[in-house]
Amino acid sequence: MKNKPKIIVITGAESTGKSTLTERLANHFEVPYIAEIAREYVEKLDHKYSYTDVENIAKMQIAKFNSISKSDAPYIFVDTWLIITKIWFEFVYNKTPDWLIHEILKTKIDLFLVCDIDLPWIYDPVRENGGENRKILQNKYIENITEFNFDYRLISGIDDERFYRALNFLKELD
Repeated sequence: MKNKPKIIVITGAESTGKSTLTERLANHFEVPYIAEIAREYVEKLDHKYSYTDVENIAKMQIAKFNSISKSDAPYIFVDTWLIITKIWFEFVYNKTPDWLIHEILKTKIDLFLVCDIDLPWIYDPVRENGGENRKILQNKYIENITEFNFDYRLISGIDDERFYRALNFLKELD
């Protein structure tokens, strides 16, 4: 019988090293990963993103997750996920589609690695939430992960520290 991979979501506020950590973990274990979908989508837009665009991003996240979760790899790493998208809806539009909540509830995530805000926020054209908003959003991510009864670990540290802390948390899953 085929083993199901452990699903690990790397999440956290902007500019906390999520993409770097996701790719490094996937390369270390030689397993598939889902790169951040929102960044690539928003960078290609010729207008400010809309509610419909955020819905499209969520649907793309779900489709990609569903296709890759059939892997027989021991782990699948996901750079951000629907909880960030849910909070994006709430923060920007003050509403969330009901179907998104259903998707969050039905998806089994083995562990969230929440990248701490101990790294400096660095501007780029897609980022919007440095300063106080970064702290507010980080707290909302952790609150939502907890409210949905997902397990999480906070990953802090600079450079290799983050990576080795993540590896140690993954050992707890085995």
